Amino acid sequence: MNSEEVLQHFRASDALLDGHFILSSGLHSGTYLQCALALQYPADAAKFGGEIARRFLDEGIETVASPAIGGIVIGYAAAQALNVRFIWTERQNGEMTLRRGFSVRQGERLLVVEDVITTGGSTRECIAAVEAAGGEVMAAASIIDRSNGTADVGVPCTSLASMEVASFTPDECPMCRAGDIAYKPGSRK
Repeated sequence: MNSEEVLQHFRASDALLDGHFILSSGLHSGTYLQCALALQYPADAAKFGGEIARRFLDEGIETVASPAIGGIVIGYAAAQALNVRFIWTERQNGEMTLRRGFSVRQGERLLVVEDVITTGGSTRECIAAVEAAGGEVMAAASIIDRSNGTADVGVPCTSLASMEVASFTPDECPMCRAGDIAYKPGSRK
């Protein structure tokens, strides 16, 4: 599976959107990736998860972890393809943490899987939470890297597709200056 095939799937499923969006990072962009639409059919999630897993088959991954909510579907699919345990982190009082009884063993080898990386913030927060619990994060992966490889998540990171998408702080956003209303389709408030 190459990058263009991934992006074509997003286009065909109306998951690659043009407009004026507020991303979960707080940045504004004219492009939004609605992964929920791209992954709404289990066979598609399995295909993308299997492709991520293929890249880590010989890495000794014991567990896949994902940040909620966006990473849950693809993280689960990657864990299923690797035949390993799946856990997720979520925000509690504004801080990414393991909840719902999830824990990790000291030295447990984890892969962190996200749907889309823009700044890498949610991925870094997920990594920090599982490392604070004793896990060893070996790498991170995503379906799409909107930073075109520039986001630093602190561990080796791979994606099925990369794209360079302009993002702006609200005070520098040309769409805001033009009077366009920003829309927040993501999951984080």
